[in-house]
Amino acid sequence: MASPAPKSPEQSEKSKKYDRQLRLWGDDGQVALEQAKVCLINATSTGTEILKSLILPGVGAFTIVDGKKITEEDIGCNFFLDADSCGQSRAQVATQLLLELNPDVRGDYVDENAEVLLENNPDFFNSFTVVIGTSVPERLLILLSKKLWNLDIPFVSCQSYGFVGYIRLQFTEHTVVETHPDNEIPDLRLDAPFPELKQHMDTVDLESMELKDHAHVPYVIVLYKYLEKWRQANDGRLPQTYKEKESLRELIRSGILTDEEGIPQAEENFEEAIKAVNYAVIPTVVPPEVRKILDADCCVNLTSESKPFWIMAKALRDFVEGEDQGRLPVRGSIPDMTADTHRYISLQQMYHSQASKDAEVVFKHVQQLLHQLNQPPDTISEKDVRLFCKHAVNLHVVRGTSLADECVAANRENIALALENPESTMIFYIMLRGVDRFFAEYNTYPGEFDNQVEPDIAKLKACISKLLVEWGCGPFPKDDYVHEICRYGAAELHSVAAFVGGCAAQETIKLITHQYKPLNNTFIYDGITSNTATYVF
Repeated sequence: MASPAPKSPEQSEKSKKYDRQLRLWGDDGQVALEQAKVCLINATSTGTEILKSLILPGVGAFTIVDGKKITEEDIGCNFFLDADSCGQSRAQVATQLLLELNPDVRGDYVDENAEVLLENNPDFFNSFTVVIGTSVPERLLILLSKKLWNLDIPFVSCQSYGFVGYIRLQFTEHTVVETHPDNEIPDLRLDAPFPELKQHMDTVDLESMELKDHAHVPYVIVLYKYLEKWRQANDGRLPQTYKEKESLRELIRSGILTDEEGIPQAEENFEEAIKAVNYAVIPTVVPPEVRKILDADCCVNLTSESKPFWIMAKALRDFVEGEDQGRLPVRGSIPDMTADTHRYISLQQMYHSQASKDAEVVFKHVQQLLHQLNQPPDTISEKDVRLFCKHAVNLHVVRGTSLADECVAANRENIALALENPESTMIFYIMLRGVDRFFAEYNTYPGEFDNQVEPDIAKLKACISKLLVEWGCGPFPKDDYVHEICRYGAAELHSVAAFVGGCAAQETIKLITHQYKPLNNTFIYDGITSNTATYVF
């Protein structure tokens, strides 16, 4: 086999440029980001902050849709508009200044109101990977929500309103292979070792070893040997209770070598085996969340329209039910441990080899399924399958809800339950919905004009009261919030916009790369107390 060609200077420079983020989402995530096309509706302070955090890591392209002209208020809170641009196109100026952040990114703008654009060119949004809307009135929000829901394009709605921040994610279904869990349990298979691993571990004789070898046996083997002894004395089952696990630990401690005076020697591998009892001595089974995915109708009953994720899930299901008797493919990696180099590498290669064999079987199932579904054989690569098998234990699927449906009929139970706590951030969600109702009725925001703050308080309170009656919720607990919202006058504070924009960009990257679990589905930020909360509508 020919050796791979060395990386070009351009590639190595690119890797250096994006080094930190590549550590987060890898080459596959970076490729997905660079291929993405993002549309931003309204170049508000929040909107430009979102784009900033997408442009810096190298999103492929963005388009700003905004028909407004720059005002003094915009210049006061938006770092991507300069003082000389007052009266100019907000979309154009923001695009020009944002493009200076990263020459790798392409940018464009449409100097037109999004509602008019949607009416005149209904297919405009069809080609985007993600659409982001900031400070979008409810009427347009509903139109966009319905349009993007039918197109199966994720929609991120954001707003910073005074000290209040809001993010809502809409997607029909979002699948994640690489969830990057904080604490991943090693896949060691000590309860059911594959043949090669079992044969290798059975040949190790700890009792006949001298200290220099005894102290360098990988803890996986140490734990397996004493686990087998424990199981032989306990009807072949695994220890489950604390007492049973402690008895296994004591059995392992008894195997530590002692000197002539009976003092135990320092054997780190045995200490590692004792610590590993809690997380390594567990039954190798399919986790409940993954089982739900494998039993889902869209996995069991594939169609010619099935997405690659579900085809691989079906192949994985066939593997679990067939070749591996209820177990997922071996992950193929082991943690660091005290051991001599030869023993550790030998053990590592066994796990890696078995993982490759399992992935190869799953890939064959994938090829058969693609043939049955009349999909091209290159729809799913062997690399895709290997990645899927490696992370099979942490597969994640989120099914979203429509923002348009929420606007028409909010989740009354969630709202009523949250309002039982008078300090709940749900109050700010109600405030923002009341503001939407106020704008729909008066075509202006409460308190937007200084001489209207007091009259608008009564109007906003009436709008919120109507909403609560429609939702079947009790009376609003405090008038202070209504006064505060009217004092904001729809103003954006840059510090709040920057925080909300950073969070929204992070969620957008999750949607683009299909890595890490996304927010589901509403995020509220209280800038006064720095409290945050998530709700599902």
